[in-house]
Amino acid sequence: MKSRLSLLLVIGLLFSQPAWAAEYKLGKEHTTVGFKIRHLFSWVQGTFNEFDGQFTYDPDKPETWKVDAVIQAKSIDTHNEKRDTHLSSADFFDVEKFPTLSFKSTGVHDATKSNAKLDGILTLHGVEKPVTLDLEIHGAGKDPWGNMLSGFTATTKINRKDFGLSWNQSVETGQLLVGEEVLITIEVEGVLLEETK
Repeated sequence: MKSRLSLLLVIGLLFSQPAWAAEYKLGKEHTTVGFKIRHLFSWVQGTFNEFDGQFTYDPDKPETWKVDAVIQAKSIDTHNEKRDTHLSSADFFDVEKFPTLSFKSTGVHDATKSNAKLDGILTLHGVEKPVTLDLEIHGAGKDPWGNMLSGFTATTKINRKDFGLSWNQSVETGQLLVGEEVLITIEVEGVLLEETK
């Protein structure tokens, strides 16, 4: 009788866990890695179109959240081929020498049901720096085809010169051609990995 009660207790604990407390893979069709930077009197926007990554998400246990993502530097896209070639050169990303950017989380704080701050290490142009992503949490659930999804918006600001991206030119007015602050916005949709269901 005692062993039967113990078995029932274990089964009850297993089935009480949230269905979405697991590993997710970035859904490339609905994830966008975007940025914008000042160019004289306007802003230039762009994306990185090739990336991969996974994250752990349990809405009730933010202390367990983890993110590990890698971006291919050569996939930069600002809708201008000449500019993209320059950005890929040694003046900026130097993609031949530094082919990837990466982010690896180190912790979470100030977490609520709708927001959180995700700390991590950003590696860019061969330089590692701590950054904090402001997360807007959109929730988790199944799509019409039965796939478990979760979604977030992550934003942060960095100074490109902190990562050795210091190229610039001045114009007649004395202003610099390219701004230093980069605004980063990542729209994330994760797909639950099959083996973790």
